[in-house]
Amino acid sequence: MLRIHQTLQAGGYPNASQLAREAEVSTKTIHRDIEFMRDRLNLPIEFASSNNGYYYTGEVSAFPTMQITEGEIFALVVAEKALQQYRGTSFEKPLLSAIRKMEQALPDTISLNLADIERTISFRTRAEPILNLEIFDALARAVAQRQQLELHYRKPGHPAEKRLVDAYHLANINGEWYLFAYDHARKALRTFVPARIQSVKSTGKTFERAKKFSLEKRLRDSFGVHAGEGEFEVVIRFTPRAADYIREKKWHASQALRDLKGGGAELRMRLSSLAEVQRWVLSWGGDAKVLKPRELVESVRGAAQRILES
Repeated sequence: MLRIHQTLQAGGYPNASQLAREAEVSTKTIHRDIEFMRDRLNLPIEFASSNNGYYYTGEVSAFPTMQITEGEIFALVVAEKALQQYRGTSFEKPLLSAIRKMEQALPDTISLNLADIERTISFRTRAEPILNLEIFDALARAVAQRQQLELHYRKPGHPAEKRLVDAYHLANINGEWYLFAYDHARKALRTFVPARIQSVKSTGKTFERAKKFSLEKRLRDSFGVHAGEGEFEVVIRFTPRAADYIREKKWHASQALRDLKGGGAELRMRLSSLAEVQRWVLSWGGDAKVLKPRELVESVRGAAQRILES
């Protein structure tokens, strides 16, 4: 819109086709933006049939700028930093482009020093997922357009196999990408890791997403992305050395935390699966002790024993 404004200021009666070529967008976008500029920003834009182009009917000293506070611009820069986790995905370019456009439209009176924020805020990830961008883009399109897909999918320790799926939802959970899709062979919703998909092909068919599908409900009782059919009361006791770290975060919606004498803490949760919480307990080494359920006690003990024997 700022480019449209500058072109109108220069005169020459530009039409939608000319503006679209210069801005590298569709004429539909130009028509929509001009309508917004005229109706929402109250800019005096008219179309001259004799000149086959648009023009300003009155004087426009400057393009209207958005009003934004220092707190909002600070949040904007933090959000841009957070986008580093999407580097290399199909989201990176359009998200950064949108943020740059907003930054360029800010009034000149903002006194916040953006360069200082650039040097003082950053985001880091311990392990970045390796994504095939062509496959990731195909998944994103399939989810948006409700396409049925044929995947060649490799589970860890198994050869790749063909899976016919309806692509329901792509989610980034704790920095990792997951595809939630209806698996036709298994007649159930399954979770797929995009990095394990070796190839993807559209079948040309579309589907209607099940009305009862809700990612929030599916993951409500999970400790990550694995939703099981069980119901477990998990009780874990932490040493004083680890307890302060445990108190700093909300690990699960159902959690209840109790302080113990001597500085320790006891964490209780209701989970539908134990697979992910087992790995989490092991990550605390000797600072976490499982009290319940018995299945988790035994699985953690067995995993720790295998570590000792390896």
